Amino acid sequence: MAFNIDLIREMETPFYYYDMQLLDDTLQAVNSNIAGRPVKVHYAVKANANPGILKRISTAGFGADCVSGGEISLALEAGFKPEDIFFAGVGKTDREIRQGLEAGIGSFVVESLEELEVIARLADKMNRTARITLRVNPNIDAHTHHYITTGLEENKFGIDMRLLDKAVNFAVCNPNLDLIGLHFHIGSQITTNEPFVVLSERVNELVSRYRAHGVNFRIIDLGGGLGVDYDDPDANPIPDFKGYFDTIMANLKVEPGQQIHCEPGRSIVAQCGSLISRVVYVKNGMERKFVILDAGMNDLLRPALYGAHHKIQNLTADPDSRQEYYDVVGPVCESSDVFGQEELLPETHRGDIFALRSAGAYGESMASRYNARDLPGSLLV
Repeated sequence: MAFNIDLIREMETPFYYYDMQLLDDTLQAVNSNIAGRPVKVHYAVKANANPGILKRISTAGFGADCVSGGEISLALEAGFKPEDIFFAGVGKTDREIRQGLEAGIGSFVVESLEELEVIARLADKMNRTARITLRVNPNIDAHTHHYITTGLEENKFGIDMRLLDKAVNFAVCNPNLDLIGLHFHIGSQITTNEPFVVLSERVNELVSRYRAHGVNFRIIDLGGGLGVDYDDPDANPIPDFKGYFDTIMANLKVEPGQQIHCEPGRSIVAQCGSLISRVVYVKNGMERKFVILDAGMNDLLRPALYGAHHKIQNLTADPDSRQEYYDVVGPVCESSDVFGQEELLPETHRGDIFALRSAGAYGESMASRYNARDLPGSLLV
């Protein structure tokens, strides 16, 4: 990832810096690996809803995976076709469901029997037919952080396998519902392809069983989850989409006329974004040195929320200066406002400019005004 230092120096920090060429290269990598395959990619809007980012992704021909009415509105404004918008989430309100029905979205991703009944009732009142996919909880451990695993039994997401028959029967028998497929999502930041092999096998079993009972699915949605290299983003700026799609197509039994959907978010935008911040103070403790930035956990929540680590770079330090260990922290009044401990960095001074890398996903989109701080700006280069 290249940084325009002269341009960065002119900006008020903190802000998000997006390398749009890297984003374009990533989108092209996805499209080249699905060419000629029955695969449709829906970008997970929750990863980054910056309007400029969304516009670029919609232009590349992707659909949108949304989890709120607000995201549906943003997706439509960015040029995503209504029929290419899928609406997931465990707590869809009546207002949001009506919004989706009025917009003519491609599908509601239904996560409970209770939700299924509400969608059917609202569709009936509006004299509409709601296209739905049922999100199945396949009880697969993706071996990721417990906050971002979603496929185990008794997660709040999805329909338990033991309740799936009841949901399918309800959907098939209701005239206001059009059951078009099954949906799965087993977690995020998955760094090996083994969980996708297991998922494919589980899907094959389910599809075969329902086909034997006369229920066929036009769409099989495998969700997202492909991880990125947070430790060395320059060595791996684009995730292994070839390995990911090859694994799916080698293990999933695709029926004639069936379409495979997937919903990458992090793997599309993480590496193209960095949080840029200035050093406010270098504080010398008795045993530690602290770099205090003007960016905090309100600007990039992942380290405080997940214990996540982003590569930290001093963009303006003398590259030949001696290396020292620093704790890199923010100004927010919370002890968890820490970006890194014992970080080996060039000798750092007040006013130096830092980049927190791989922050394009779940960075700007999770920012808040905690401590009444301003939201970070953005720069698309």
